[in-house]
Amino acid sequence: MIKNYLKIAWRSLARNKMYSLINITGLTVGIACCILIILYVKDELSYDRYNQHYNETYRVVQAFRSAKNVKDLPPPAPEEYQVWGCAPLAPALKADFPEVDKIAQFTSPNTFLLQYRDKHFQENGIVFADSSMFDIFSWKMIYGDKTTALKGVNSIVLTKSVAEKYFGKSNPVGQMIKVDDGNSLMVTGEMEDIPSNSHFTFNGMISMSTFRQMRSEIFNWWGYVDFYTYFTVSAHTDINAMQAKTAAFVQRHNPAGADHSYAIAFEPLKNAYLHSTAKRQPGVTGSLSNVYIFSLVAIFILFIACINFINLSTARSMERAKEIGVRKAVGAHQEGLMFQYLTESVLIAFLATLLGVALAICLLPVVREMAGKPLPLTALLSWKMLLAFLLAPVLVGIPAGIYPAWVLARFKPALVLKGKFHSSGKGIQLRQGLVVFQFSLSIALIACTAIVFSQLNHLRSHDLGFRQDQMLVIDYGGDGNINKNIEAVKAILARNPAVTSITASRAVPGDFLPDATTVIEAPNGDKSSFDPGIYEIDADFLPAYEVKMAAGRAYSKSFSTDSEQAIIINEAAAKMYGYANPADVIGKSFDQWGRKGTVIGVTKDFNYQSLHNKVEPLTIRMAQFYSFNKLSLRVRSEHLSGTIAELQDTWATIAPNRPFLYSFMDKSFNEQYQKDVRFGQIFMTFGFLTIFIACLGLFGLATYSTEKRLKEIGVRKILGASVTNIVTLLSGDFVKLVLIAIIIATPLAWWGMNKWLNDFAYRIAIQWWIFGVAGLMAVAIALLTVGVLALKAATGNPVKSLRAE
Repeated sequence: MIKNYLKIAWRSLARNKMYSLINITGLTVGIACCILIILYVKDELSYDRYNQHYNETYRVVQAFRSAKNVKDLPPPAPEEYQVWGCAPLAPALKADFPEVDKIAQFTSPNTFLLQYRDKHFQENGIVFADSSMFDIFSWKMIYGDKTTALKGVNSIVLTKSVAEKYFGKSNPVGQMIKVDDGNSLMVTGEMEDIPSNSHFTFNGMISMSTFRQMRSEIFNWWGYVDFYTYFTVSAHTDINAMQAKTAAFVQRHNPAGADHSYAIAFEPLKNAYLHSTAKRQPGVTGSLSNVYIFSLVAIFILFIACINFINLSTARSMERAKEIGVRKAVGAHQEGLMFQYLTESVLIAFLATLLGVALAICLLPVVREMAGKPLPLTALLSWKMLLAFLLAPVLVGIPAGIYPAWVLARFKPALVLKGKFHSSGKGIQLRQGLVVFQFSLSIALIACTAIVFSQLNHLRSHDLGFRQDQMLVIDYGGDGNINKNIEAVKAILARNPAVTSITASRAVPGDFLPDATTVIEAPNGDKSSFDPGIYEIDADFLPAYEVKMAAGRAYSKSFSTDSEQAIIINEAAAKMYGYANPADVIGKSFDQWGRKGTVIGVTKDFNYQSLHNKVEPLTIRMAQFYSFNKLSLRVRSEHLSGTIAELQDTWATIAPNRPFLYSFMDKSFNEQYQKDVRFGQIFMTFGFLTIFIACLGLFGLATYSTEKRLKEIGVRKILGASVTNIVTLLSGDFVKLVLIAIIIATPLAWWGMNKWLNDFAYRIAIQWWIFGVAGLMAVAIALLTVGVLALKAATGNPVKSLRAE
């Protein structure tokens, strides 16, 4: 019987080519989209799972707050914690918590010029790290012994991609590599590159003992933060019980003093990428809401494709009514008939699955580019995915076909064979309801896509409070030789007529900034201590970036005391220290990092960080020459490529061993929103694919509806109906359904996008016209889809449709 069912199913598909094509195409696109979204979501959920001790690994997050009476402070909120911490924390935890098995620390990334023979490159992402890093994280060593590689002073482990730039495919262990034209490090290991699904990455690790030799004093400072602390616990450890002992731990070590509140918490490694709200992350973080959104989109796409199948199958049930009547008359049972038509449904789903997998493979490179993820093809070959492919025809075919099969199997043979069987009103209402559901989703996706891109445009066009256009930034990694002659270097570069201004600084907007414990005299005369961010700049920085002053003055070379006895803060910092009027803080005393003096100016708040965050308190001070890392040159827009070439030639004479690495501020600053841009691109792509599938179903349903009304159209034309009257008649029913869909989709899209926009400190207000435009687009799409068929029917010869009457 199964063989017979398959044969009949195949004949039915071949006989109704257009409807079969619509069903298979819709399911194919739906399944392909599902596969691609599953790969994306699977990658997002896979972060750090490559680690053998994934479930037993935690990291320390710390909250550091100021108050006159720390007992009056409530417990820190999750967003008040930061992952960045201090060096003495690790040995103290190891000593005080027997539950801690292995513990390791690494610093924030550094930039070094590495040189081996005639090869030299400026390498970013070099960290100082404990040798126990290999005990916590499951990284594969290609060459060298991971148990000893980071124990010795002046030793370095390179990742494969970096090592091959200097040593090719050969074993680099034992080779000496020069650092910043000074000390040499011995390569003690080459490891595989950090997996892309890791919440932090680096290009090399220098032994922590090297850092300890360079700056031994900071390893006893509880107030110096530049370390990330990770540890593993023994099996069956109660982490909550450990957490309960942290208050006593902090009090015992008393790192901050009586006027500070210091708290630590333990965050599971599994929360680091998608669930952490802590600041100062060591790498990128993901968005759990995006995972949910794309998962829902995958479900909706497949659901819409199944709706097409249900709609077309139930609509065409009248054509198969006589077949059912004959089968029942000769003894077929309802269960057997249902099984027969479910077999047909599963066959369609099987063909769609094969084509869907092939389409997904073809589109995978495009999705990789949009998502910025490797998404390996081998992920499709895992046993879970292969099992899903095998089960997909059943899991998709049976739910999609169960209702049409049930409808067909319940036909009364006597009525059918006498020609008295007609479509039920309930069936028509169901099809209309499903069309409304389809277009509700489609309209919501159109509106959401418009809101996403409006927000991205807002991020790009928002007034940041500083001028970023035509600003060329040279990253020279804090080269000591350049810093010793920084004013001469600036003067040489400024000779280029295309350079209109030039400044040196430790960081530029968009960069990672340190915090600095800063004491400023409060309005009542007390000393207030907080930890705002810190910019270290030269006297030309604020004018070059056109940062405006709210009160006081900017730095000036005319005041010799500015370099040691002055500080500038932003408006947010002034408010934090209790000054609603920025002018009132001018002249107040400060104490920061061994420097004392007075506040000479307050800048207007400028967005030195991503617009995901509000402008945070910031201090700006004159840097010592050894603190500079970057040069910022404002250049004329004319002949830009020629200007860059000239600057590169000049740089080769200034620093022949230092590569000319440059970027433009506007481009590099906007890279902070790359994740949002990718989200928008992916969302738009799958949104329009959803609309495409919905239109396929609408086209099929409209085609069938038009065919059933050909005789009615013929009569109307003979009685004088115009083409416009007939097109309006045939299109009107579907347009009404789309209008209902607009009413349903609008509040849903508004609610969802309002939630998404809450992740931005600077967000657009959702405008009503976005939903109006989305609705008009949906109506236009529906009219185009249905109108073509209606126009064809309206302009046809009525004699042909009435010939049988």
